[in-house]
Amino acid sequence: MEFGPGRLHLPATVSGEEPGFATMAPRLPGGGAVFSPPAQPTAGYNDLFLLAPFGFFLLAPDGTIQHLNLAAARLLGVSRSVATGQALRGFVLEAHRERFDGFVAGTMAGLPGARCELSLCGAGGALTEVSLRGSFDVGTRACRVVGELAGDPIDALARSEERFRRIVHCADEGVWEVDAFGRTTFVNPRMAALLGYAIEEMIEQPVARFMDDEGRTLLERNISRRRQGEVRRYDFKFIRSDGDELWACVAINPLFDAAGRYLGALALIHDVTRQRAAAARIWHQANYDDLTGLPNRHMFMDRLGQEIRRADRGAAFLALLFIDLDRFKEVNDRLGHAAGDLLLTEAAQRIGACVRGSDSIGRLGGDEFTVVLSGLDRIAAVDRIAQDIVDALVAPFELGGQQAEVSASIGISLYPADATAIGDLMARADQAMYVAKHAGRNRYSYYTSGAQQASLARQAIAADLRVALAEGQFELLYQPIVSLRDGAVRKAEALLRWRHPRRGLLRPAEFMPFAESNGLIVEIGDWVLREAALQVQRWQQAFDPAFQVSVNKSPVQFRRDPELYQGWLDFLRQLELAPRSIVIEIGESVLLDGMDAVIERLRPYRAMGLQVALDHFGSGYSSLAHLVRYELDYVKIDHAFVEALEHEANGLALCEAIIAMAHKLGLEVVAEGVETEVQRALLRESGCDYAQGYMLGGPMTAAELERLGCGAR
Repeated sequence: MEFGPGRLHLPATVSGEEPGFATMAPRLPGGGAVFSPPAQPTAGYNDLFLLAPFGFFLLAPDGTIQHLNLAAARLLGVSRSVATGQALRGFVLEAHRERFDGFVAGTMAGLPGARCELSLCGAGGALTEVSLRGSFDVGTRACRVVGELAGDPIDALARSEERFRRIVHCADEGVWEVDAFGRTTFVNPRMAALLGYAIEEMIEQPVARFMDDEGRTLLERNISRRRQGEVRRYDFKFIRSDGDELWACVAINPLFDAAGRYLGALALIHDVTRQRAAAARIWHQANYDDLTGLPNRHMFMDRLGQEIRRADRGAAFLALLFIDLDRFKEVNDRLGHAAGDLLLTEAAQRIGACVRGSDSIGRLGGDEFTVVLSGLDRIAAVDRIAQDIVDALVAPFELGGQQAEVSASIGISLYPADATAIGDLMARADQAMYVAKHAGRNRYSYYTSGAQQASLARQAIAADLRVALAEGQFELLYQPIVSLRDGAVRKAEALLRWRHPRRGLLRPAEFMPFAESNGLIVEIGDWVLREAALQVQRWQQAFDPAFQVSVNKSPVQFRRDPELYQGWLDFLRQLELAPRSIVIEIGESVLLDGMDAVIERLRPYRAMGLQVALDHFGSGYSSLAHLVRYELDYVKIDHAFVEALEHEANGLALCEAIIAMAHKLGLEVVAEGVETEVQRALLRESGCDYAQGYMLGGPMTAAELERLGCGAR
């Protein structure tokens, strides 16, 4: 049996004459056999004989071709559709037609072993010498003709291969073979049916035609891994002829010739579309509210935990909004639960319209909703969003021809100002919501104690921040960024800390929101960049001339001072330091907020050598289109995707897709939050360039990083 460019040899148990096989068809002189499928071209018959290695014709009593397989069409030099309905005699060389007529007459008469040698005239007059054997079905009066090239008899191996073909064609799994160039050389009926194509529509077609860009990239990578001896099964998405998705578990086996040259690949494909859909439904039901489609309590609490961890890692500011609908019970009692459900659904949509794509919304149950606001420029932004929600929910609701009015009481707690534990943060937002209700409803209120403390803290911290700048109380820690190619520390991220004389070492989340609200962020950010530049200069001179340090920049810094960039570049020139020594990290929220002006402002300086990284990619649920639209040098995969590598079925596929897309766009990739050796190994295999995380080293002083080894393995 020929599978594309390589010959698939059968085991000895099926390579010779097999008991019972001869009874399937009448014997022919010379040991051959005429295969006897059903006389009428049923779907099962067509599938079984379509790719047989010999030509097969089914002739009507008048000699016209009722059916023929691909090998028979090749003997005639025309397509199957052209040959069907024509007289086979018309393809016979005129000088041999009398011989052909005698062969057909003998076959129709039921003479055993009818055969003849003659020449067929193909397209353009090309002659093909063939040997024909025939048999006759008394019930249907159909003539079956097997044709093969003269001198190429059907032997025992061909018969055993035919038996193997029957097994392949009747298999429940799809069988798909491609050559070394990715072109389809064989599919069985099951595979063609799964994709909704006829077999002949798939032959010679590139496998890429049946997959999207992401699937093609993953398939090519996994064929390459399988050639290296790595045996795994993967789930891939194919595109059916009707445009629907087919998810399949694919086992890939490479094919090699005797010399070890790669010939192609054979894949066994099992349809798992229903299983994936069922698993997705179960997961969705466990994590999302059936009525509104919002995350339920379980999912929302998980997202809140993620946002808190993200705030801990950087200079993030977080607010939790607890929303309760006023007088909702009256609507339920007056209009019924169906109307109440409609109101809740529309309320969820109105809340969603007031927040950004990067914010998280949830329904805890009943008429209670929650929102997490993160990555805000200043605390005052919480007021704007909370007031927008209040205004949106006070507008009348049209519920099936009836009108209802409610309002919203919103409680707000701040992290880390009001609480550091999730339970405490939720409880204080809930307390603040009741304060809003008791104050007259249709309003929002901060957690009372926290709001008073925050107000006093803002005033005190504003004064302390100015003192900190003047007295040098700020310091930088550095977290190493390791090359996954050679294990060397090639980069570091500068992390700001404030050594407060009374409160000790403070993280950015504890003072950056106040710095942003009073404008001191610009001066602090300028100090961070200059200090980092001085440090990277020392490291380049002592260890690695290509060493880089990345610094985080707030959107407020870019809006406040357009001349700031030129000052940075002038300072780098004074140090005789290449601009690419500094990488500016911009949060994904900058792009989600539509801050094109920031990117436009950075573009000329990036052209002069200053490099830009997109931090926490994926945290704002943005698309890969951002990588195409904006001029970037690095993409930093958010730690949530890295965490999913070990715990979620599609975690690896998501990271591989991001890495592949970034590389195609000429960007390098840094994975954040690498905490285990398994994560590191998977990222390295996926082609990720750099890794950053506590497993590789947490924030440390410059001296500690030097002992770890800048640029060293």
